[in-house]
Amino acid sequence: MRKYRRCCIIWILAILLYVSNVSIVFAAPPFDIQAKSAILMDYETGTILYEKNPHEKLPIASLTKIMTILLALEAIDEGKLKLDDTVTISEYAASMGGSQVFLHEGETLTVDALMKAIVVASGNDASVAIAEKIAGTHEVFVSKMNERAKELGMTNTNFVNATGLPAENHYSTAYDVALMSRELLKHPLFFRWSTIWVDTLEESRNKTELANTNRLVRFYEGADGIKTGSTQEAGYCLSATAKRGNMRLLSVVLNAPTTKVRFSESTKLMDYGFANYDVVQVLKKDQVVASDVFISGGKEELINGVVPQDVSFLIKAGDPKEYEKEAMLEEKIKAPLSKGDKIGTLTIKQGDKVIQTLDIVSDRDVKKANLFDYFKKIFDSWVRKR
Repeated sequence: MRKYRRCCIIWILAILLYVSNVSIVFAAPPFDIQAKSAILMDYETGTILYEKNPHEKLPIASLTKIMTILLALEAIDEGKLKLDDTVTISEYAASMGGSQVFLHEGETLTVDALMKAIVVASGNDASVAIAEKIAGTHEVFVSKMNERAKELGMTNTNFVNATGLPAENHYSTAYDVALMSRELLKHPLFFRWSTIWVDTLEESRNKTELANTNRLVRFYEGADGIKTGSTQEAGYCLSATAKRGNMRLLSVVLNAPTTKVRFSESTKLMDYGFANYDVVQVLKKDQVVASDVFISGGKEELINGVVPQDVSFLIKAGDPKEYEKEAMLEEKIKAPLSKGDKIGTLTIKQGDKVIQTLDIVSDRDVKKANLFDYFKKIFDSWVRKR
């Protein structure tokens, strides 16, 4: 009975890891840090390299704006929002305290300008203005934030506002912040603003000077985001990322005692990751892994099988980088077929260890052949034989 229960637990854990697409290294932390909670994650694979109280619910101050920025970027991707759209600042948005860019009620700024104010200077007024532009009201936008959090698997998060200003029942965790930070980094447009060190908000009435609150962007090699936050309740928080070579790391530090500590601890975490791990890139998205695959009953008879995503795996520095790829196609692949439909499975292995398994998909649409197509194929075959 005990053996049966143990097997069930192992299978449940395996399923959870597969569904979340985040792999976890269960290892004792090699060092401690001063922050109350922290996590270090490899961006490409989602592997956790360090954790300290990763699921403890804590106030996260302006790290909240990571979700605000993410929803804005998703709205832009969907065509619901454009960078040159204008936004009229409401009385409510202009009334925001805390970190702000001193917007006035009634003035208009572009989405581009407001995004810069949020990402670079953590403007609470700009955050509410964007929220109202997207959802009509701040309250509706907050509902969208919580919906998106659930979709991302952020099970220990609840948002009450779009800014991170102190509010009852507004909290998250280092792990959840890492999840939404990782999702944010899928949007290259984010780096348009996150890499700015100093600038001026020329569109605003006050011509507000902007200085990046994330000092790592200037002083840490490869750093290009993400967000700082601090309140008396939350302490000093930071979600940071840096890329060196093929490897991008993501670190989250919550409730550090000072601003200096949050930056030094994040630096310590990423230094540890870059020194002790490597990323091996195996395949690029849409790379062919199976050529001239026969399709029955289609207008075309041959397609290519490709991978639907970048493929890489994490190793400890100095470990072997050799790997094998095994492609297994489905026995009968019939038309009609849409681009992206699964036609097989690719397994990445190191020796006997399976590193990753993913779909092989069609690189094109293939319509079902009609009677004319069959006659044409017979005729073409007859011509070739003569």
